[in-house]
Amino acid sequence: MGLLSLAIWTPIAFGVVLLAFGRDFQARAVRWFALVGSVVSFLMTLPLYSRFALGTSAMQFVEKASWIERFNVNYHLGLDGISLWLVLLTAFINVIVVIAGWEVITRKVNQYMAAFLILSGLMIGVFSALDGILFYVFFEATLIPMYLIIGIWGGPNKIYAAFKFFLYTLLGSLLMLIALIYLYTASQGSFDILTWHKLPLSGAVQTLLFFAFCAAFAVKVPMWPVHTWLPDVHVEAPTGGSAVLAAIMLKLGAYGFLRFSMPIAPDASREWGMFMIVLSLVAVVYVGLVAMVQQDMKKLVAYSSVAHMGFVTLGFFIFNPLGVSGGIVQMIAHGFVSAAMFLSIGVLYDRVHSREIASYGGVVNTMPKFAAFALFFTMANCGLPGTAGFVGEWMVILGAVKFNFWVGVLAASALIFGAAYTLWMFKRVYLGPVANDDVKQLTDINAREFLVMALLAAAVLYMGVYPKPFTDVMDSSVLDLLKHVALSKLP
Repeated sequence: MGLLSLAIWTPIAFGVVLLAFGRDFQARAVRWFALVGSVVSFLMTLPLYSRFALGTSAMQFVEKASWIERFNVNYHLGLDGISLWLVLLTAFINVIVVIAGWEVITRKVNQYMAAFLILSGLMIGVFSALDGILFYVFFEATLIPMYLIIGIWGGPNKIYAAFKFFLYTLLGSLLMLIALIYLYTASQGSFDILTWHKLPLSGAVQTLLFFAFCAAFAVKVPMWPVHTWLPDVHVEAPTGGSAVLAAIMLKLGAYGFLRFSMPIAPDASREWGMFMIVLSLVAVVYVGLVAMVQQDMKKLVAYSSVAHMGFVTLGFFIFNPLGVSGGIVQMIAHGFVSAAMFLSIGVLYDRVHSREIASYGGVVNTMPKFAAFALFFTMANCGLPGTAGFVGEWMVILGAVKFNFWVGVLAASALIFGAAYTLWMFKRVYLGPVANDDVKQLTDINAREFLVMALLAAAVLYMGVYPKPFTDVMDSSVLDLLKHVALSKLP
């Protein structure tokens, strides 16, 4: 097995073994086994970075084997600068989520941990697949463990939220499947994604393919106006589910635009680029305003995720190196920051069992260590310079100004809205005198929770202070993509 196969199948294997343990197996042993599995899986991904060759846009760590010979479907994997950091991010967040659910999950512990391990492997598969059917299988398979995570360990309306999540994302993906079958016939029997990038397709066909892919990926991002499933799902999902959904699963859709929509339908991408920019700006501005009136902390951060992901799609469709690189950097940064925001809300919910902002006030008086972490993550969510939240957004804004000054101005306004709703939530939850007896009885974070917060804080700070390792990896792949789309004014 190659490095990519190990990165995909190691967490899945650990997850399957966990399921075999059975319900009656000692919960402590299950937790330790899950932790070992997640850490080993993360370590498996590190050689992908250390051995990654800079300065080339070619696929690396390529593995290819025949899978369904009759239809020329292959088990074909590979990484480039666009997908490398997303693989590492997935494995890292999986470790965080396992530690975060250590004491919180008390029933069906083996199934809970197994669901996250299997989900991690499947998402790495999505970022690595170079065969259309293999991509589709991984892409759709991720729905199953997340559906179970929401439906079993979620809140009071978990069944409604799980069904809404499943149906929205499945219906969008059906149009993508039709597009994949068309490309199979157009390429005379090949499911190779890189071959599809070179197909000479007419403008009308490209437009149809572009919107077929857009249906699948826009729902997953989610872009406005197909974003309504996300707040409902976040509110009902357990803390770990919300963290993985925001940090990784939303990125599957954004990644799809870079791997399918733009390179397969470059003319249609240019033609409909302004349409995508408008939808992205609506997400950035309007959804930011919607976030300001939320009373539920999880809903507020969910809407903020839609706004931040609007920066990602905006960066992609302004078709310049700063914008596309900024969009990818924003995907990674949002993975760290959104996971930290949801896990911070989880720390409070585990103690008070309420997500309502009105249930808190003066938390800094009883949980000073935790409040310090929460303030740092709040600033990162606002896009404070020196944190990961700033780098991607700033690159996208610079790219947007180069594309069109007013597009850049509208995008920059999101920084004001982001600061407004995030700082307002922080003020009402953490600052001031102790508001009620629940807050008075709070105890500060324990060693396990401190570890989770510290790991995420380190990642957010490192990326904010020194983003070079992140941008160096993607530069060649981004420039090659823009050459292919034939719109970047390269030297």
